[in-house]
Amino acid sequence: MIFFSLRVFGRENVPGEGGVLIASNHQSFLDPILIGVGLKRQIHYMARRSLFKNILFRGLIKSLNAFPVKRKGTDVAALKKAIALLRRGEVVLLFPEGTRTRDGTIGPIEHGFGMIARRAGVPLVPAVIDGAFEAWPRTRRIFRFAAASVIFGKPLEPKGEDLSQAVAHSLAQLQQKIRAAKFRC
Repeated sequence: MIFFSLRVFGRENVPGEGGVLIASNHQSFLDPILIGVGLKRQIHYMARRSLFKNILFRGLIKSLNAFPVKRKGTDVAALKKAIALLRRGEVVLLFPEGTRTRDGTIGPIEHGFGMIARRAGVPLVPAVIDGAFEAWPRTRRIFRFAAASVIFGKPLEPKGEDLSQAVAHSLAQLQQKIRAAKFRC
């Protein structure tokens, strides 16, 4: 929190108990840490399978509750694991863009995450991270210190609606709010 002057808004929007799926934009490798530090609940992270190749890094991210997911196609094992965790009352974080941004903007939203929330019967909380791209864009090998903020939106109930569209709309609104808050301080 000190290195990135982290500010967190909307913590009250994340239920204090029960399963919760958090869908966040993806700016940098720092994102899971920034989301996790912003909450009092333990989080499980879906992380791309290639991050588990290095034995040391695999040990680190597994100790932080990360589990692997294939980025292309449908990874049934990862989907089952996410649903099982959510049904047990855990918090799962995923990045519906599927990859880190190239320019700091929110990219197209993929559709699979809505099915996870519906099957598990849990609310989906949209979240936006701002500032992590400046701290560690995908083109840099190591991070630099920069101010970062996280905002959690109101929970969305996964009932019949197109969650992809609802999350995309919510992320755009949250991004506007977080940037407005940045300029007020």
